[in-house]
Amino acid sequence: MSVKKNWSDSTPLLPQHQSQPRSPSNSYFSYSSISLEMTSAISASATDRSVFLGVDVGTGSARAGVFDENGKLLGSSSSPIQIWKDGDCVEQSSTDIWHAISAAVKAACSLAEVSGEEVKGLGFAATCSLVAVDSDGSPVTVSWSGDSRRNIIVWMDHRAVEQAERINSCNSPVLQYCGGALSPEMQPPKLLWVKENLPESWSMVFRWMDLSDWLSYRATGDDTRSLCTTVCKWTYLGHAHMQQNNEKDSRDMEACGWDDDFWEEIGLGDLVEGHHAKIGRSVAFPGHPLGSGLTSTAAKARYSELGLLAGIPVGTSLIDAHAGGVGVLESVPSSDSQPKESDIEALCHRMVLVCGTSTCHMVVSQKKLFIPGVWGPYWSAMVPEQWLTEGGQSATGALLDYMIENHVASPHLANRAASQRMSVFELLNKILEKTMLDLKRPFLASLTEDIHVLPDFHGNRSPIADPKAKGIICGLTLDTSEKQLALQYLATLQGIAYGTRHIVEHCNAQGHKIDTILACGGLAKNHLFIQEHADIIGCPIILPRESEPVLLGAAILGAVAARKYSSMHDAMKALNASGQVIHPSKDPKVKNYHDAKYRIFRELYEKQLSHRSLMAQALT
Repeated sequence: MSVKKNWSDSTPLLPQHQSQPRSPSNSYFSYSSISLEMTSAISASATDRSVFLGVDVGTGSARAGVFDENGKLLGSSSSPIQIWKDGDCVEQSSTDIWHAISAAVKAACSLAEVSGEEVKGLGFAATCSLVAVDSDGSPVTVSWSGDSRRNIIVWMDHRAVEQAERINSCNSPVLQYCGGALSPEMQPPKLLWVKENLPESWSMVFRWMDLSDWLSYRATGDDTRSLCTTVCKWTYLGHAHMQQNNEKDSRDMEACGWDDDFWEEIGLGDLVEGHHAKIGRSVAFPGHPLGSGLTSTAAKARYSELGLLAGIPVGTSLIDAHAGGVGVLESVPSSDSQPKESDIEALCHRMVLVCGTSTCHMVVSQKKLFIPGVWGPYWSAMVPEQWLTEGGQSATGALLDYMIENHVASPHLANRAASQRMSVFELLNKILEKTMLDLKRPFLASLTEDIHVLPDFHGNRSPIADPKAKGIICGLTLDTSEKQLALQYLATLQGIAYGTRHIVEHCNAQGHKIDTILACGGLAKNHLFIQEHADIIGCPIILPRESEPVLLGAAILGAVAARKYSSMHDAMKALNASGQVIHPSKDPKVKNYHDAKYRIFRELYEKQLSHRSLMAQALT
């Protein structure tokens, strides 16, 4: 892969129709368990300052971050959220999430020494989970249990695999805009599952919303949906608005991108009724100001609300990974020479890697590129007026957690890490460094020459798009030592990186020109994770200056809604800033080693397909 050597310096609404809702996997970065985590980056004078507040709801926590007009983090807070897991079913509560947000917002503002009057804009980001509420906004259960609190189907829920297969067999034209097939993690299969399995709930639901859209609705009373959520997870065709693409225009626009034939064909024609009232009558570019801003109910300080001023602008939301993209995509070092490319052309060479419980891979382009097995092209789903390609791995941080926690040496390792006041990842990295020296290996990665991992433990999202794919560990022994756990951890980390290489190569073969990676999320704090990715992909990896880019991306939505910036891209250029740059190894032995392991990585899936076929034949 060719690597670019020089660095470049380098949201309108769609109106209401008249008739008419991460925690990244970073549990191993903390040596103590607490219910409320708070950090303060800087203290600043409160005199006449304007700050912007970003809220991010991940898989395990709700977080809030306060940023100044230079994109500096003033303070952040995290509050845990409840999750129910039962086989393929994973559920949450919108009521619990809002209480956690309220606690996090108040704590972040207090820690940053910011008053409610100083917050000039607010933005929300969240996982692409599905929320069900009735006409009063009360929760409607989506659970076999009947528990009305459990009104959210979490993004990683795989109950709707069979529904996704049936939908994909229809070969609707909308599927070409999501890599040729819907994932069971998207909303149409989940909606169909509820209709078929929970008819009473289906009849009670008045609004089906992506979680981040529900958060904005809960804050403003405006149920306008985001182009990010609807296009990426609901099959909405955002490019239907290409003739209304002036981001500075604040006019409302009717949601004209729904394909009614698709919903009818898959058995969800009732969602077309009332101008798509249950799934979205109007949509907006991310960052567009919603309604009259924060309602007095959502603003009040008591009863678990936000403690902010009513009326502050609230920007149309983003999915959490996409907020990470907005928070880092312009975080590149300034170049000594002027870039030959335009700002937008320079953006198109960068892939954002948002590394948390799962990993999302996002790259924009000026023209639409149809890439089998990779979601998109999505128009204006992240950067307004640009096409987005979105790859992903369904379990990365979650997989590393699983591999560590299910090893017999894990409890002792965790105790050692706690006694040394370091994370489990840090201790494992130290064990690997010592093992490399003891065995006189030429480089650390070579420790896994006999261990190979296919990381598809939760299916393959991209580029194979096979939800039935399974994980493979090749090279196990009877060794149960901490050293062996460290080797399995390293092999898993490498397997995740080979998956990203597969996605990058696949995208470039289909017309993208990715030569730089920008990484954020919990796993981006693990230096070994990032270095292995750089070595395996062959690209430099840039880390952002700020430690919470997803929160920054959400705060940018508030800044754009407050008209501090004329466009989302202008806000990104003003508030993004680069940090450390990690370059791939120059040792040709490292490249040769990873090339060989990558071939094995690719062969593991091919062998799995062969085994699947053999067993299917045996059972017919």
